[in-house]
Amino acid sequence: MKLKPFLLWTALIFILAACDGKKSVSNEPNAPKDVEATEKEKESETDNETKKQIIAEDIEPTPLPQTLAELAELPPGYTGPQLFGIHEEDHPKLDELTAHLPDISGEPTEAQLDHYYNEILAVFQHDFKGPEELLARMRFQAIGNPDIEDSRMQFKENLNVLVLLDASGSMGKDLGGETQMAAAKKAITNFVEGLPAEANVGLRIYGHEGTGNTSDKARSCASSDLIYPIGKYDKANFQTSLEKAQPAGWTPIQLAINEAQKDLAEFKGDQNTNIVYLVSDGVSTCDDDPVAAAKQLYGSDITPIVNVIGFNVDNEGQKQLKEVAKATEGTYEDVQNAEGLQNELDQMKEIAKNWKKWKDQKTTSLNHDKLKNSLDIFGYETGEYKKRVDEGSQVGVALQYLYQDQNLISRETHDYLRKRNSEYHTWIEEEYIKLKRELEELNEKKIDEALQLLEEKFNQNVPRDS
Repeated sequence: MKLKPFLLWTALIFILAACDGKKSVSNEPNAPKDVEATEKEKESETDNETKKQIIAEDIEPTPLPQTLAELAELPPGYTGPQLFGIHEEDHPKLDELTAHLPDISGEPTEAQLDHYYNEILAVFQHDFKGPEELLARMRFQAIGNPDIEDSRMQFKENLNVLVLLDASGSMGKDLGGETQMAAAKKAITNFVEGLPAEANVGLRIYGHEGTGNTSDKARSCASSDLIYPIGKYDKANFQTSLEKAQPAGWTPIQLAINEAQKDLAEFKGDQNTNIVYLVSDGVSTCDDDPVAAAKQLYGSDITPIVNVIGFNVDNEGQKQLKEVAKATEGTYEDVQNAEGLQNELDQMKEIAKNWKKWKDQKTTSLNHDKLKNSLDIFGYETGEYKKRVDEGSQVGVALQYLYQDQNLISRETHDYLRKRNSEYHTWIEEEYIKLKRELEELNEKKIDEALQLLEEKFNQNVPRDS
């Protein structure tokens, strides 16, 4: 009888051991998950440490711009739709844009706060235009004015307009219902249809052969064709030629400019007003030098006026295209859609109308030039004002979000940065108001005198290449 309890006890121990064994076995598949979770936690901690750098206590923040010319040199950041912290759907984008900002928890110094402000300002930096760009536009609008002594700016017996159109693969990007190429074709068609019948027009495309693959780079970088030779506009022939422009390969801007010089070789500047429009949606991708090519074209006996249109370009492309325009003392305009491209080309239509008027009457109305400049000054000031408001507002929203929603900055830090943001954008507004007044005063002078005074004044403030 004594053996029975022992056997029962032994059986119980065996059952418990078996259950423990089953439990151990059933947990084995979960073990890798625990390890995986641990690794993810470590990666998350590493990411947090990486993106939240500590600002050195002895940091010397980069000074904010002191002139509008310096302001225009800053590369643009996010300039998309306004983001709001009260809208949850905007939170992921705000988190993405501010994830790299350094850590300013604790009690940051004023220098650390100023550095932080520079960082968040750069995130939402807008593409402000300096006086140099306005000056180039006013100079372009003054073409044909009898007061201008520069022969390049005087109307000649013939007017020739040559458009260089980017046909690289990126021109196939969707703008929301149509591609960039489709939008460009539409704008160019409307433009040439509005030119005087006596004017000549030409269309050259580049980057239209091959693909964007590395194996096709050499072929694509060697492709540029004058699909509509310089001559009178013929609707049917022009449309047939325009169909040849299809997004394809790389972006050989230097080649296009070099070939444009050949296209215009027979149209010497002493008898022809030659105007070239370079349209590109990005930086040249063919290891070439578009700026050098532009300088060579500008200095030739063709004496062309070269304007550049950046079509939905990134920061790198915008910088290079601005340099091309600067090298030829032409205008640069960054456009985001078909309407913007059309508006820019319409500036040329106004010049063409003045040329037709000159050709018929051999006179140009100075009063008309003053009125046009006044309207352009107003548009310039209005456009920059909107940028100031949008940029300042977006920085303010981001600071509010980081303070209230994310608890990443203290109330004192938030208030300091908001004050600095307000002071900075008030300065921008005051600078543009002052510029507008100066321009309005100069606009009462003869156009050549006004341009000369503008050049003398603003060239002193233009940042020089080191």
